[in-house]
Amino acid sequence: MTKKTVKAQGERTVMGFDFGTKSIGIAIGQELTGSATSLKAVKAQDGIPNWDDIAVQVKEWQPDLMVVGLPLNMDGTSQEVTFKAKKFANRLHNHYGIAVHTQDERLTTADAKARLFERGGYKNLGKGNVDNMSAVIILESFFEASYGE
Repeated sequence: MTKKTVKAQGERTVMGFDFGTKSIGIAIGQELTGSATSLKAVKAQDGIPNWDDIAVQVKEWQPDLMVVGLPLNMDGTSQEVTFKAKKFANRLHNHYGIAVHTQDERLTTADAKARLFERGGYKNLGKGNVDNMSAVIILESFFEASYGE
């Protein structure tokens, strides 16, 4: 087995997740360009995905880092789903041995719906589309926060 080369910040491939109890959106992005593209949403049962579905994406894209959206209340406090998202992030790390960060995702769903509506009206607002666009926005906000460091 070959050892994976550790890439410097700014050169990594990053996989983003919009955690939900019924569906988890997935996106892939590049730090170099600060851009992200949606992949697919995977079904979940009470926040637990079919890990084989996620493994397919991880194997194909070989991310150097993963980012999980952290659903917080508008005042920044945690809610029940916040703890489930953190548990999902820990499980991702344990399954794949890849570093996982969390990213505040307040208002991403509203932003995702607005972007999707602009691109295709109501027919573009399916649950999977919204989850995937939310994952894109989570990654983009992670990149923006990283550049500010």
